[in-house]
Amino acid sequence: MAVSFRDEAPQIIKEYLYYLQTIKGKSKKTVDEYYIDLRTFFKYIKLSRGMVSNKVDFNEIKIDDVTLELVKSVTLNDAYEFMDYLMRERNNQNAARARKCSTLKGYFNFLYTKKHLIDSNPVAELEMPKKKKALPKYLTLEQSLELLNAVDGPNKQRDYCIITLFLNCGLRVSEMAGLNFSDIRNDNTMRVVGKGNKERVIYLNSACINAINEYKKVRPVDDVKDKNALFISRNHQRLSVKTIQAMVYKYLEKIGLNAQGYSCHKLRHTAATLMYQHGGVDVRVLKEVLGHENLGTTEIYTHLSSNQLKNAADSNPLAKVKQKKNPDE
Repeated sequence: MAVSFRDEAPQIIKEYLYYLQTIKGKSKKTVDEYYIDLRTFFKYIKLSRGMVSNKVDFNEIKIDDVTLELVKSVTLNDAYEFMDYLMRERNNQNAARARKCSTLKGYFNFLYTKKHLIDSNPVAELEMPKKKKALPKYLTLEQSLELLNAVDGPNKQRDYCIITLFLNCGLRVSEMAGLNFSDIRNDNTMRVVGKGNKERVIYLNSACINAINEYKKVRPVDDVKDKNALFISRNHQRLSVKTIQAMVYKYLEKIGLNAQGYSCHKLRHTAATLMYQHGGVDVRVLKEVLGHENLGTTEIYTHLSSNQLKNAADSNPLAKVKQKKNPDE
């Protein structure tokens, strides 16, 4: 069920969410996630303060009566107890708790520095849970070629074009679905609208240009419902995120990778890894290509080479040979 903060949120929270959406340019999805975080926090505050019965189902607790006075009463200790509650009672992992931590810090900072409604930010010193730095899963160069060669069927040109763009440009699946025909420019660049409606320009290599040109030859024109859309479904509508995901899964399954945790996002990881490892692309350039807001997000790809070096050392046939002990010892 869709979340609507416009109907449920108190004014003291609405102001922040409108600020994120209209001034900071955050996407609707991101704003809804922030609202869910704040809603969970203030439900917890009301429950911990005895403002509602502990017999009431947590999901049924309303926050439309949250006032500035209640917000002002929040302490750093409340925030830490909330983090503990998320871990123990809701089984939130570090990444989920880190996001809620970031939401709280941003919300109270807004009230303090922008609205001047509180005398200080009570959660300014709240420490973020450490996220597990797992290396991204990606396809090898050989697997990438195998995936491209697996494309067939009535939508061959369209599907091949999409997978080519995934593997060469590192697009998010939402960015792929949102591509318009006019986003492909005559100077061999492509306009991409990413998270928070931020635009970036990607330069298209010859593989992408050829794939796009081949698709354009067969792209439906008549009776197309969304004439702006680049990728069209069999129903002559804009290809949805779910349809693109299903298509990618189909071809991954065809080459035997469906059960190994691969997805559209893994193709994004693949593009980044291939550019960094095989193309020698600087991590700062890679940041711009992928549309990352922070360099730290991109730097995960720099760890891949170190990991491969370790694996290479461990693969040496002499890796586990130990010095023989003297018989007299």
